[in-house]
Amino acid sequence: MVGVRAPPSKVHCIDLHKSVGQLWGQRLSKRGQVARNGGCVNGTARSDPRENISRNILINSVNMTDKVLVLGSGGREHTLAWKISQSNQVGQVLVAPGNAGTKNNGKIDNADVSIGDHEKLAVWCTDNNISMVVVGPENPLAAGIADVLSAHSVPCFGPSAKGAEIEASKEFAKSFMDRHNIPTAKWKSFTDAESACEHINSAPYKALVVKASGLAAGKGVIVATTKDEACKAVKEIVQDKLFGQAGETVVIEELLEGEEVSVLAFSDGTSFVPMPPAQDHKRLLEGDKGPNTGGMGAYCPCPQVSQETLKKIHSDVLEKAVLGMKDEGRPYVGVLYAGMMLTADGPKVLEFNCRFGDPECQVLLPLLKSDLYTTMQACVQGKLSTAKTEWHDDQFAVGVVLASGGYPGSYKKGMPITGLEKVEKEMGQLVFHAGTALKDGQVVTSGGRVLANVAMATDLPAAVAKAQEGAAAIQFTDAIYRKDIAYRGCDFVKKQRTSTEGGLSYSACGVNIDAGNLLVDQIKALVKSTARAGSDAVIGGFGGVFDLPGAGYKDPLLVSGTDGVGTKLKIAQACGKHSTIGIDLVAMCVNDILANGAEALFFLDYFACGRLDVKVARDVISGVTEGCRQAGCALLGGETAEMPGMYAQGDYDLAGFAVGAVERTQTLPMLDKISANDVLIGVASSGVHSNGYSLVRKVVEKCGYLYSSPCPFSENTSLGDALLTPTKIYSKTLLPAIRSTLVKAYAHITGGGLVENIPRVLPDGYGVTLDAAAWEIPPVFGWIQTKGSVATEEMARTFNCGVGATLIVGQEHSKDVLKMVQEAGEKAWIIGNVVPTKPGVPRVQVKGLDTALSAVAPKETEDAVTQNGESLHPVKDCQKLKVGVLISGTGTNLQALIDHTLDPAIGSHAEIALVISNVPGVKGLERAEKAGIPTRVIRHKEFKSRVEFDMKVHQTLEEAGIEFVCLAGFMRILSGEFVRKWHGRLINIHPSLLPSFKGMNAHKLVLDAGVRLSGCSVHYVVEEVDAGAILVQESVPVYPDDTIEVLQERVKGAEHKAYPRALEFVARQAVRLGQCGRIEWLKPELLK
Repeated sequence: MVGVRAPPSKVHCIDLHKSVGQLWGQRLSKRGQVARNGGCVNGTARSDPRENISRNILINSVNMTDKVLVLGSGGREHTLAWKISQSNQVGQVLVAPGNAGTKNNGKIDNADVSIGDHEKLAVWCTDNNISMVVVGPENPLAAGIADVLSAHSVPCFGPSAKGAEIEASKEFAKSFMDRHNIPTAKWKSFTDAESACEHINSAPYKALVVKASGLAAGKGVIVATTKDEACKAVKEIVQDKLFGQAGETVVIEELLEGEEVSVLAFSDGTSFVPMPPAQDHKRLLEGDKGPNTGGMGAYCPCPQVSQETLKKIHSDVLEKAVLGMKDEGRPYVGVLYAGMMLTADGPKVLEFNCRFGDPECQVLLPLLKSDLYTTMQACVQGKLSTAKTEWHDDQFAVGVVLASGGYPGSYKKGMPITGLEKVEKEMGQLVFHAGTALKDGQVVTSGGRVLANVAMATDLPAAVAKAQEGAAAIQFTDAIYRKDIAYRGCDFVKKQRTSTEGGLSYSACGVNIDAGNLLVDQIKALVKSTARAGSDAVIGGFGGVFDLPGAGYKDPLLVSGTDGVGTKLKIAQACGKHSTIGIDLVAMCVNDILANGAEALFFLDYFACGRLDVKVARDVISGVTEGCRQAGCALLGGETAEMPGMYAQGDYDLAGFAVGAVERTQTLPMLDKISANDVLIGVASSGVHSNGYSLVRKVVEKCGYLYSSPCPFSENTSLGDALLTPTKIYSKTLLPAIRSTLVKAYAHITGGGLVENIPRVLPDGYGVTLDAAAWEIPPVFGWIQTKGSVATEEMARTFNCGVGATLIVGQEHSKDVLKMVQEAGEKAWIIGNVVPTKPGVPRVQVKGLDTALSAVAPKETEDAVTQNGESLHPVKDCQKLKVGVLISGTGTNLQALIDHTLDPAIGSHAEIALVISNVPGVKGLERAEKAGIPTRVIRHKEFKSRVEFDMKVHQTLEEAGIEFVCLAGFMRILSGEFVRKWHGRLINIHPSLLPSFKGMNAHKLVLDAGVRLSGCSVHYVVEEVDAGAILVQESVPVYPDDTIEVLQERVKGAEHKAYPRALEFVARQAVRLGQCGRIEWLKPELLK
C-alpha cells in the first residue's frame, strides 16, 4: 500500500532551539524561559508557574492516580477521554458536561461542574485534585481559561488567550502569517462594508473569501463565486450583524484553489510533533453537495499528500508558527491545527485553529500508538522533544458521522439509538458519541451530529467499507450519513494502483489522442478543399510538400511570414463564435508577405489548448481553410497542441505561418523607384481587422456593454458579431495590380496602424501625407474614439482607420491601378502622396482624421426621457408590462434585460420603467441612465430595520406604477412582508440548475460535486431561498478543469439569454404562478 505516513516522533519531533542553529540557542539563553501568561519585566523573564506544577505531576504519575478533566460535550471530547483513559498513569477521566458515551464508561465519567465560570472551575479542580485539564472547544481557550487555571497551579493542555488568538482573530492570524512569512492567501481587513466592497471590486486578485474575524462557531467563512455575492456577504456580516461581535471586523481573502487537508501538531511552545494529514467532509450530502455542517466524516492519513508536501508544511508553516508565537511572547502549548490548501503554487494556510478538529480528532487519535497523556504532559512541561510519540504507520482510519434528519437545520431529539453494541463488540469498531443523552437507560439523540463510527484497516478502501458497514448497523429515526467519506483518497489510491499496475498513460495526464484523431478525420475534407497548383493539400504525413515548378515559378524567391490574431481571440471565446477567427489568422500572414510581392502558396497553423474540444477546434480550422481559399494557398499542415494546465478551460491560442513566392525580378518594395509626388492608393478594410483589440475590449468594458448587446455602430447585429468581422484578405484581389509592375510598394496596415506601417516600405528621406476625407472610415472607429476618449494620434498609431492596405504608384499610373483594384472587387481611393521629409519630422501625417472620425461616431439617442422622467421609448401595438429592476452592483443581467426590451426587432411586451439600487454610484445605475430609464437610490443603511427598508422600496415601486419586479444582482435578503406583497410578480435568477446547489457559492458547489452540467434558473421568489417555481433554465457544460471563474463566465452568458426570455413569457401573459405555487402555462405554444 503506497501512502503517506508520519513516522515516530523521535524522527518528526522538531526542537526549534536546535533547528535554527547555535544563534537561536544563544538568544534563548539570554532571554530565558518566557512565562506562558507573562513575558519579560525589565528584561528579566518571569518564572513559569508550570515549573512547580510539573513536579507535582511527576509525583502523581508515579502513583498512577492522575485525574484528568476534559472540557466539552462532542465527539472530539469523547475521543480525547477514550484515548487519555488508556494511559497507565491515569486513574480517572472526567468530562464536563460530556454525553452518553462518556457517562460511567470504565475510567470515564461525566462531571457535574459548570465550566462557564473559569475561576470557580479552577477552585473545583484544586479541590478535586485534578492533575490536568484538557480543553476541547475553542471558545474557553479564547476566553482565557488556560491562563486562569495556570494562575491556580492547575496544568492545562491548551494555549493561553494570547496563543488562542491565532484562531479567535482571523485578522491577527493573517497579520501573524505575514510577519513570519507563512504562505497564505492575499488578504485585507475592514471594519466598514463600503471599503470592503470597494476592495472586492478592485483587488488585483480574486477577493471572494469573506471571513468574520472573530469566533463564529465555525460558520464565519463565506466563499463567494462572484464579487456581488462577496459584497452581499460583507454587508450581512458587518451591517446586519449575522455573526454578532465576531463580524465587527471582516477579512477579505484571495480565493485559493486546490485540495484542502488538515495538518495538526502537538506543541510545547518550543518544539512540535506533527500528526498525519487528515481530511474532513463539511458538506451534508454525497459529492460534497448541500449545506455546510460541522463535519460529516473524516479520514487519516491522506495518501494524496506527498512526503515532500508534508515536509514543506512542517518547515514553512508549523515550525514558523511555533517559533513566531514564542518570539512574540505568546508561547503556544497544546494542539495547533493548520487548515491547508494544496495549491499549484504549493501549500498555503487557510486558517489556524487552537485545538483538535472535529471530526479529525476521531480519526487521528485511534492511529496514535503511544500514550496521549504522556505527550500532553510533555507539552505542558516544555519537554516535547524528549517524548516518544508514535503512530500506527500501517493503518488508515475512516470516521462516518451519523446526524439527525433535518441537520444542520431543525431536527428532532430524543430518538432511541440501536446497534451500538453490535458495532463495538461484534464488528470491533469505535463509536464516539456527540449529540447523545441517556433517557431511562436508553441512549437517545440530543443533537445534530449524533455520533461518529470509526473503522481501521491497512487499506483505505477497506477501512471505508468497514466504516460504512458499521454506520449502516446503527439505527435511529431519520438518521442521515454520507456514503462517500474518503472518496478523494480512494480515487487517488485507485489511480495510483492503475498507474503502478499498467503504467502511466497520456490520456491519464490529460491528453486525449482519440480526440485529436477525431479532429483530423473531421477536417480532412476541409483541408482538401484548399488544394491548388503545386499541392494536393493532403494531411497526415510528417511534412507537407509543395512543387514550385508545378505552381509555374521559374526563378522564385520564397517569402515567409508568421502572426497570430491577438486578443480578438478573447471575443471569439466569449461569444462562442469560432468559425471566422481562422480567416483572421490566414489574413494576417498572407497580407504581410504580399508586401514583398509574394503570392501565398501554402499555410501552416498552430492550435494550442488546455483541453481539446473537437467542435471548437473544427470550427477554428474551418475558418483557416476558408481563409486559405480566399488567399489561394494550400493548407499544407498544422499542429494541434493539447497541453493540460497551460490554458484555462475554454481558452486556446493560434499562430499561423505562410510561405509565398515571387519571381526574383518582381520583388517589392521598389525603393529606388519611389519618389516625391507618388500617389498612395488606400484599399478599404473590413473594420478593425485583428489589431488593437486590447484597447477595443477595454472600451467595451468601460461602456458596460455585453458582446450580446445590439451593436451601437451597426444595425441588425450584435456587438460581438460586429467586432468579429474577419480581416480582409488581399492576396487574390491585389496580386494582379502588383504583378503589373505599376505598383512600387504595398504596405499592410497591421499593428502600428497607419503611422507605423507605411514607413516600412519607404526609402529614407520620404514620408506621406494622407487626407482622411478621401476615404470612408467605418463607424466602428468613430465609436472607439468617442467611447474610449482615444486621442486621434493614438487612433492612427493603433488602428487601420478604414485603410487595410496601401499601394504606392506613380502619378501617371494611379488611375489605371485604382481601376484595376476596384474591378477586382475592392473599395479603393487615392488618399495621399509621397513627400520628402526631414529628420525629426513625422513620416506619416494624416490631415482631418479627427473631423473624419467624429463624423462617423454613432450619435447618442436623443430625448430618451422627457423632463418629468417618463420614457419615450415607442410602445407598439400592446400595452407594455411596467417592470422594476432591483440591483446592487454592476448590472450585467440588467443590461441583458435592457437590450432585450429596447430591441425593435424583438418588439418586447415589457418595459423597464424603474431601476432601484440600494448602493449609490454602481455601474448598473449608469447602464439604466444611458438607456433613458429612471433610477432611484434607496440606501438600506438609512433604515432601522430590513422591513422598513423593504417597505420603502415597495412604496417607490407602487408610486412608479410598477407591475412586475426582477431582481438582478440585488444583494439584500428580502423580508417576508415584501415577498408576500409581490407574490407572483417577483422573479430572480440563480446561477445553477435548481433545485440543485441552492444559496451562495453555487459554482463552487457544482465543481466540488463533479457534475457535468450546470447553468442558471429563473424562478419566482418565495420566502424560502431559491425555492420558487422555475420559469426558465439554460444549461451549460462543466468541464473537468473548469475553475470557478471560468464556469461563472460561461453561466453568465446563459443568464443573459434566460432572463430576457423568462421576462418575455411573463410580459406576453404566457405564464403565471398558480395558487398551488406551480407554474401555469397559458400559452404553451410560445415555448416552441
